[in-house]
Amino acid sequence: MRLVQFAISRKREFLADASGVSITRYPEGLASALERIGIINQGKIKVSEAVSHLFFVDPKKSSLDSIFATHPSIEERVRRLRAM
Repeated sequence: MRLVQFAISRKREFLADASGVSITRYPEGLASALERIGIINQGKIKVSEAVSHLFFVDPKKSSLDSIFATHPSIEERVRRLRAM
């Protein structure tokens, strides 16, 4: 069940990015903003798991992120934004 929740959460991030592009008509601006957020976030923010889904990027990075992450990687989000 948790894997389905993680997948849905990642899908929502991609949909939110697409909605942002639809509103701003500027995918490069959103991509560069995500890159800057990624530079600042080193994965060491101490937050409750209950609120981690509210962040733009996953506040806790781990080696299992590819499977259990609540957010897609910034690199993947930026790649998709730049492809729009």
